[in-house]
Amino acid sequence: MKRLTTEEKNGLYKAISNRRDIRTFRPDPVAPEKLAMILAAAHHAPSVGFMQPWNFVLVEDDATKQALAECADKERRALAIHYEGTGRESTFLELKIQGIKEAPVTICVTCDPTRGGDHVLGRNSIPETDIMSVSCAIQNMWLAAYAEDLAMGWVSFYKKADVRRILNIPPHIDPVALLSIGYTDHYPERPLLELHQWRQREDLQQLIYREQWGNKA
Repeated sequence: MKRLTTEEKNGLYKAISNRRDIRTFRPDPVAPEKLAMILAAAHHAPSVGFMQPWNFVLVEDDATKQALAECADKERRALAIHYEGTGRESTFLELKIQGIKEAPVTICVTCDPTRGGDHVLGRNSIPETDIMSVSCAIQNMWLAAYAEDLAMGWVSFYKKADVRRILNIPPHIDPVALLSIGYTDHYPERPLLELHQWRQREDLQQLIYREQWGNKA
């Protein structure tokens, strides 16, 4: 195993700690070579049984981005009813989903549950490992975007049927994430939901057990 230098290790941990879910973007185009690096990072993610279940739909057309933003906004307004009377409704509605329209490119990351055939090492026991593998690819994209001085935002409010229709995705393919990528003038020091006082980061020490569940470290 090739050892990292101290500078390389510091850079890795800095990216893990400082990457953010961004909602505001400038319209500046993203160079193709930067997108290529982000996609290559995703494709080098670990995957159970080496199934590599991901595909990437790159969306740059304004009309398509508008359609995706509308389906996300529809779902956001539908979800707001769950926060009526809690004091959180206005905060929830203020959370931006406009990044889809503002960012120069949005990438739909998908999962193909048929990739690798009927038997994929490890997936027969735990079927969810295909989605887990795609999640590893998304994390790699986030870290690579940070390394390339780019911002990335994950839009998670949408009906999958709407995204399949807009992007002509086959019924058996799962559109796992819509990731908007671009440059931003607003890069917060802390996660947006923490700044909005939606949730605070949990105390790590309270989440660690030794040997058995409930045995505090």
